Formats: sequence, structure tokens, C-alpha cells
Amino acid sequence: MPGFEEWESFYVIVGTAAAALIGLQFVVMTLIADRPQTTTPEAGAAFATPTVVHFSAVLLLSAMLRVPWEAITTVAALWGFVGFAGAVYGAIVARRMRTQTVYRPDLEDWLFHALLPWLAYVLLLLSAFAARSHVHEALFGVGAGVLLLLFIGIHNVWDTVAYQVFVSLRKPKD
Repeated sequence: MPGFEEWESFYVIVGTAAAALIGLQFVVMTLIADRPQTTTPEAGAAFATPTVVHFSAVLLLSAMLRVPWEAITTVAALWGFVGFAGAVYGAIVARRMRTQTVYRPDLEDWLFHALLPWLAYVLLLLSAFAARSHVHEALFGVGAGVLLLLFIGIHNVWDTVAYQVFVSLRKPKD
């Protein structure tokens, strides 16, 4: 389908980065697992798990957009479904952030763990609706959403590691 060829390198690079970062996050979580806290699962569901979901969405979208589709409508429906599911999941994450008691999220946390991911998924959904009449612009919308999710994930993993190293590991053991 015309229009996808120009995006090949972009999705190869972004998809590879997402796959590598998923693996890296698992390594980091394994390394810090020796300091479990009794209430950590609720914070993990609010902060760590969504990052893996975002990286996985980037990997999925990168793979989907490399399939040789006959028409844009099928792939647009698929990326629109990912956008819809991600937006719903984003609302669930925001609720989990609000109800967990392990950590009090600040403005940066709300921005990178709730608002920006939700906006990225909504951008995917809106791009799917625009794809029928504005293919070129829709593909840029998908590219922007995917790249935003990748950078959000990078930020969130760094934030988690920095918190573990500089705050959590520095606390005296009970």
C-alpha cells in the first residue's frame, strides 16, 4: 500500500528499541527485587506494569505497520483498537495511581504515567478515524503516538530506577 514504504526504517528502529527496553525493564526489576515491600504490588500496577504495556503497544504497532496491507482501513481499525484499549487502560492506571498508598504521585508522575500516555492512545484512535480521508496525516499521527509512548516508557523506567537507587535503597532496613 502506498505511504507505508517511507515508514519502514522508522518502525524497525522504534520496534527494536521497544523490544530491547522491555527486556531491560525485566532485568532492572529482577535486580531490585531483593527489596520487596509489603504494599509494592499496588504501586507496581500503577507505575511499573503500564510501562511494559506502553513498550508492548509500541512493539505491536511497529509490527502491525510493517505488514503488507492491501488497504489502510484494516490496519487503521487495528491501530484504532489499540488506541481505544490504551485510552481505557490509561483511565484505569490513573485510578490505580490515585488509590495506591505506597507513593504520593507528584505533577511529573501524573504527566508521564497518566496524561501523556492517555493522549498518545487518543492520538492513535483519532488517527484511525482520519486514515480514510487523510492517509498521510494519519500515518504521522500514528508515528507521533508511537514515538510518544516510547519516550514516555524511557522516562518512566529511568524514573523507577532513579527512585529505587536514590530513595528506596537509601532507606534504612526495618
